[in-house]
Amino acid sequence: MLRKVAATRYIAALREGGSLPGLIEADDRGTYVLKFTGAGQGRKTLVAEVVCGELARRLGLRVPRLVTVDLDPVLGLGEPDEQVQDLLKSSGGTNLGMDFLTRAIGFDPLAFEVSPEEAGRIVWFDALINNVDRSWRNPNLLMWHGEPWLIDHGATMIWHHHWPGARTSAAKPYDAADHALARFGPDVATAAAALAPQITEELLAEVTAEIPDVWLADEPGFDTPDALRRAYAEPLLARAAGIHERIEGIK
Repeated sequence: MLRKVAATRYIAALREGGSLPGLIEADDRGTYVLKFTGAGQGRKTLVAEVVCGELARRLGLRVPRLVTVDLDPVLGLGEPDEQVQDLLKSSGGTNLGMDFLTRAIGFDPLAFEVSPEEAGRIVWFDALINNVDRSWRNPNLLMWHGEPWLIDHGATMIWHHHWPGARTSAAKPYDAADHALARFGPDVATAAAALAPQITEELLAEVTAEIPDVWLADEPGFDTPDALRRAYAEPLLARAAGIHERIEGIK
């Protein structure tokens, strides 16, 4: 399971993100970017972050370490910004933290080079999870120690917002025309050959086991958190085998 920490100090809002993530310190002396259950799409966004982040890590892609963060709403009492204060107060309990990559800079496709092999792995992964939020306008990539790191996977797996249509939604192609790495000639075929065989029932069970039960409770149509975990795994397993043949917009 993801390591658990408790927030001890709220430092600042990170206003680059639409969900208003915050920078916090925790009881392990770490500094984390905190994503709140009370923001945006709520816990579904955090579930997507965990599934995609932990899957990417197991496939050898670079993602900041994820932790669960226990948040006491009292931390919001002294916050002068009413929007931030409301967010802190509405997000008591289990939230998601990711390592703050000190001195990382945003990826600019015109300023950095990425090899076709690396670009192919990232494009293939984004196709697998249907990531619509890694465009040249908003790459959601950081450069840290000279390497690209993947962040912000909350807008993935859109089928989990309407489970009855999940199978149909997950069968659709992936449009990579605006992908941040499209200009680097991504070698998707080689990536698929290396990565697709790794997407197994066992791997997906391991990844979905990282989702806290509290984020899966009371989902309409599912009797238990484990039933919902299986629902998250099934579209990814089905998509992995042939999604490389349904990536549109790149040569």
